[in-house]
Amino acid sequence: MENQSRENNGIPPKNRSVDALTNLATRDVFQVILEWESVRSRRYGTSFTLILIQIDSFSLYREQNGISQADRVLKEAAKIIKQKIRRCDIAARYAEGIFAVILTNHPAEPPYTAVDRIWSDFEDFTRGEMTLSAGVSTCPRDAVYGDILIQKAHESLAKAENGMVNSVSFHREGGLSVSGKKPRIMLVGNAGQTNTTVTFLEIANPGCEIIMVSSGDEVLLAADTMDISLVIIDHVLSRTDSYEICRRLKEREDTQGIPVIILTGSNDRRDKIRAIEAGADDFMVAPPERDELTARVESLLKRSSLNKKLTSIEHVLVSMANTVEAKDVYAQGHSLRVADMAVTLGKKMELSEEEIDALRLGGILHDIGKISVPGEILNRPGKLTPDEFEIVKTHPDVSCNICLPLRKSLGLALDVIRYHHEKLDGSGYPDGLKEDEISIIARIAAIVDIFDALISNRPYRNALSREEAFAVLQKEANEGKLDKTIVGHFIGMIGRS
Repeated sequence: MENQSRENNGIPPKNRSVDALTNLATRDVFQVILEWESVRSRRYGTSFTLILIQIDSFSLYREQNGISQADRVLKEAAKIIKQKIRRCDIAARYAEGIFAVILTNHPAEPPYTAVDRIWSDFEDFTRGEMTLSAGVSTCPRDAVYGDILIQKAHESLAKAENGMVNSVSFHREGGLSVSGKKPRIMLVGNAGQTNTTVTFLEIANPGCEIIMVSSGDEVLLAADTMDISLVIIDHVLSRTDSYEICRRLKEREDTQGIPVIILTGSNDRRDKIRAIEAGADDFMVAPPERDELTARVESLLKRSSLNKKLTSIEHVLVSMANTVEAKDVYAQGHSLRVADMAVTLGKKMELSEEEIDALRLGGILHDIGKISVPGEILNRPGKLTPDEFEIVKTHPDVSCNICLPLRKSLGLALDVIRYHHEKLDGSGYPDGLKEDEISIIARIAAIVDIFDALISNRPYRNALSREEAFAVLQKEANEGKLDKTIVGHFIGMIGRS
């Protein structure tokens, strides 16, 4: 059914993949797309160009004219860029006053041609009072990896910026450096009674910033407004307060990944159990031994850093999934619909909580591999050629490879991501699995995915009715391609909704 599944919907409002001011892709999403465009280049021998376009002296302009006027210029510049690049190209807001563009070579186009079109309209808008500079790097000529391409484009942008107005420059050798942020430790306790702990932390972790708070409300407020790497709750608070603060942190989705150490004046076994029940990551008797505190803090700071990276990657993956749908004009909203229907069906079939979570995440991410499929293939009206369909069929494998670094947190969702196009008779892809080789969650995802494709409009046909889509599912079930029992549950569920 993949040849008929280029679905029709839009980017959800307030999506993390889109910059709120300019309506272009965000920087995080763009960097991931850039890396996977470079993967596609290495795999298929394609080429593309990265351009960084800077509004010259933008910070000075903002200071002189105010934020509102500066935002107006950014919005207009973004609008011009979007209008002057092709549908197969990608644009993002990269930094303050800087935009990033990927020009795919379908067909090949000199980068300065696109830049000239943008410059011309931008000059008309600003009446020649503002100028642009651009830095260019090309894959694979200049580099084959995304981060190196960005570095080359930055270097050429610096060269252009130091040259004439409205100038474009290609890369030259050089390097860039990026500085990291200091970990921030929040120590919860009464001032003057936590001196020993503060001293140990300052000696053991001189690169850390220590924030002192004295109550549960302050903890939650600070966690909402600051990037906290570790929380240490000192024994000077009452036991009830210590455990309640920890519990409240761990119950909230946005703070549950922050490691928590509870310090107590008692080594009572019951206190350890209460700390574990509250969700504490560690429990120590106060005053702690300096070496022991140092070791445990270092360990938990590493865990905190990993948690933040994983959370960030998960957000980027979801944003990428939405960006893929923006790239495929016939697939907007498809992933969320598949996820919602799959979760509802899984609950109806009384699957485990782990399987329900896998259907939700897998449904959202199952088509993320289409980022490696050229936009002109995804958006072409009419039936794909056999060669084009073979390219589309690679997307489950690409999806799985993108998500594989998060296999511990995604778990069973990888089954949905990789196997949602497998068929019980072995006619599916990418691995040609049969019968019991296909998990129940992958079978559910396959049925829901086909149904949503059938009831969506196509450039070569109108959407089918529910009854017509049900008939297709039943036919494939009778042919031994889809699970008859699950198809029955699904039709019963949708038919009553």
